[in-house]
Amino acid sequence: MALLSHIDRFNRQHPWSHNDHYGRWVARQVAGSGARHVLDVGCGTGNLAALLRRGATTVTGFEPDAATARAAQERFTDDPAVTVVRTDFAGRDPQRRWDAIALVAVLHHLPLVNTLRELRGCLAPGGRLVVVGCYREAGPADLLTSLLAVGANPIMGLVKHPGRADELPLHMTAPTAAPRETLADIRDAAAQELPSARIRRRLFWRYTLVYDAPPS
Repeated sequence: MALLSHIDRFNRQHPWSHNDHYGRWVARQVAGSGARHVLDVGCGTGNLAALLRRGATTVTGFEPDAATARAAQERFTDDPAVTVVRTDFAGRDPQRRWDAIALVAVLHHLPLVNTLRELRGCLAPGGRLVVVGCYREAGPADLLTSLLAVGANPIMGLVKHPGRADELPLHMTAPTAAPRETLADIRDAAAQELPSARIRRRLFWRYTLVYDAPPS
């Protein structure tokens, strides 16, 4: 316990975002689909939206947290191609369709099966859904991956944030929630709602999901 306490204290002194770590990967998946109009659900302060903007014509960000949404809106004030709306996924225009939709550490805040179904319905024909999600650990494979992450996390923190921090950066202060579903639950839900979705367990307590909608 003393070792874990020491590691936790070190991690707080050298914070880095597990979500941003996968940002470039998400942007590559979206760009690879040829998407022009992209939705970023739970866009935070806009770090992913900025990456998505490089390959997209328009990016729409949904962010329910007031302070975080305001920071993202100010960030893109001079870029009319990026629109940040203070809302959650339920506040979307039900008629709107996007070429690609990205969610990073958001899906576990929402009802899993219904949200996957609704996300599928928001994709344009041939559109792509890209998810980086959190899952509840269960079983030896999860334990092994978690142990690897515990050991690697301080090293990554020292590399990405060598100086000591007095507080967390704004983009790491959004409300969080513990995931309810295991990776097996998520695979089962995806098999039901997103046939042919590609799911992989990842390091740093994350998984990825990529789904391509039928072309018509």
